[in-house]
Amino acid sequence: MHKVGESYRRYQGDDRWDAIVVGSGIGGLTAAVLLAKYGRMRVLVLERHYVAGGFTHCFERSAYEWDVGLHYIGEVGRPESATRRLFDELTGGRLEWAPMPDVYDRIVIGGRSYDLVKGEERLRDGLKAAFPTEARAIDAYFALVRRQASALGGYYAEKSVPRPIAALFGGLMRRRCLTMARRTTRETLEELTSNQELIAVLTGQFLDYGLPPSRSSFAIHAAIVQHYLDGAFYPVGGASAIAAGVAPEILDRGGRIVVRAEVERILIEGGRAAGVRMADGRIFRAPLVISDAGALNTYFRLLPDAGPAVVALRERLARLGRSTAHLSLYVGLAHSDDELGLQGTNLWIYRDEKHDENVARFLADPDAPLPAVYISFPSRKDPSFQVRRPGRATIEVITAASAEWFTPWRGTGWNKRGDDYDALKQRLAQRLLAVLCEQVPQVRGKIDIWELSTPLSTSHFLNYPAGEIYGLDHTPARFLERGLRPRTPVRGLYLTGQDVCSCGVTGAMFGGAMTATVALGQPLLLKIRRGAG
Repeated sequence: MHKVGESYRRYQGDDRWDAIVVGSGIGGLTAAVLLAKYGRMRVLVLERHYVAGGFTHCFERSAYEWDVGLHYIGEVGRPESATRRLFDELTGGRLEWAPMPDVYDRIVIGGRSYDLVKGEERLRDGLKAAFPTEARAIDAYFALVRRQASALGGYYAEKSVPRPIAALFGGLMRRRCLTMARRTTRETLEELTSNQELIAVLTGQFLDYGLPPSRSSFAIHAAIVQHYLDGAFYPVGGASAIAAGVAPEILDRGGRIVVRAEVERILIEGGRAAGVRMADGRIFRAPLVISDAGALNTYFRLLPDAGPAVVALRERLARLGRSTAHLSLYVGLAHSDDELGLQGTNLWIYRDEKHDENVARFLADPDAPLPAVYISFPSRKDPSFQVRRPGRATIEVITAASAEWFTPWRGTGWNKRGDDYDALKQRLAQRLLAVLCEQVPQVRGKIDIWELSTPLSTSHFLNYPAGEIYGLDHTPARFLERGLRPRTPVRGLYLTGQDVCSCGVTGAMFGGAMTATVALGQPLLLKIRRGAG
């Protein structure tokens, strides 16, 4: 496991920088690297956690390690793809990718299995074999996915162009995307088919963006589906290899990454960003500040009263809603993957095809049946795991959760929440363990260690107040909100990460590239594609 960042307590560096980045998620790290490389800036990255990387960091217990947010990545198998080129740019080509099995996801609904296989044609053929009377609907579905995914290019580009261009042509650049993005995934699919099991299979990855079909924008659904059509991959060395690969690109150009560094406030002087004030009162100054803390944290917590434009934006953002929280069960086994016969295919387990009803019922009542369970096998995905952790294997078991279940313990300290909290965790963990042992029976009796994280864990370590994992909800309303862009109403202050682009590691990374593009006024993705770094 790679630990990136120097401790704030020991930091003896400068107080003045060319740019300051608040938060070290992949969006913040991406922006920092590109400012350093293309803007020749000395960048200070400040991270409140004890390790940099955001949802790409790992943690360890005893002889085990687990990722906390990265479970697979698409579009990195081809060196010429935009996603692969950007990862290579950020890490100096240090990051290696291991392919997952051709069946990267398996959707299990009421005991019936459907494989999502690498390659659009193979995937399409497999779905037609499973649903022979739905061939026309399946063809129409993939055509819509391609159309919506390609339309996102103009939508995101509009966020990066200069204001005069956005004012003149922004509506046109966004129009093609918003035609479908303003509709939900369920509305879109039910125009193609009435077969609810087929709809359940097609939306079987919905936890990848956190919303069931009746609430998610078809734009985010199409983006996720398109992302994995060429298969899925995992970083060699685990998720923490990403930040470890990025860090030298910042440090070698005079920058610093400082952890355990709590930013209390973004400083505004003369109507523009001037730096940050830390929780201990220390001030770091820079004419350019980038927040990777999320839109809600940035506008509600880090910014002082900054004028009517910020106040109006706060009101609109408050109406959008936070993305889902989750439970994640981290399982360690004192046997290797080979000994247990574990495979790398992700499992998505559903009791039936009623995703929307099941999610709503569970979020209202934690004793209701589990609506969805995702099972991931990180040690099998990473070919270097056995070198680092010989004779061990790890599994993660994840489901959605409501932050409201844990309201009685809000404000308590990590590992100090009391017996009632531990009892609730134990009940929830046992339910997830039961699903794991049912679906992967060879692990029964072989589990050496397990630990459950809750929305309070996410809030504590990653500073999302309600334990949300994808920033703001990816509803149609989110795609219509023009305030979610790199440039903020405050001069010299920029937003980055998931809320600028879209959810997940890749979405946050491109959010970082968009922010650096706007801050520098350079077409960075075009330069990267041409190898001009």
